[in-house]
Amino acid sequence: MSTSPYATLIASAQSGDTAAITSLLAAAQPDIRRYARATCKTADVDDAVQDALCLLHRHVGGLKIASAFSTWMFVIVRRECIRLARRAQGRTVEVETIEDDWRFATRPEHELRIDLAAAINSLPAHYREVLLLRDMEELTINEISARLAATRETVKAQLHRARALVREYIGR
Repeated sequence: MSTSPYATLIASAQSGDTAAITSLLAAAQPDIRRYARATCKTADVDDAVQDALCLLHRHVGGLKIASAFSTWMFVIVRRECIRLARRAQGRTVEVETIEDDWRFATRPEHELRIDLAAAINSLPAHYREVLLLRDMEELTINEISARLAATRETVKAQLHRARALVREYIGR
């Protein structure tokens, strides 16, 4: 049996229990934030935490060994910090270098791309714009706020809602 403090939540989350996934992410967030503070530049901490939580949410069902969750979680945060630092230096970052350990997708890549494009196209314009600026153009929350003349909180809320709608669309 796993010695992870998250063991029970992980087991339930792996079976698709959405309440367990939400609880797991809420329980892990302080550890993720603490590690991001130690690993990232101060300006990147919030973005690294948010991106790490999204990645954990997407891939927790494919985690093979529950006791590896903490290590896996810290690897995700570290990679997000590296990605953000490289982007700040103006260097492009290939997704393959960040997510080279993901072996969780079971569907063919071309199907996922088609579904993702359809999901993004189905979004209301204001959600689609925020999502594309953040995930495709890789702008920071502050940069998006300035470009759209909106508050950080508004941008973060719209990005969260856009990602939730995309997940919901793809999950159908």
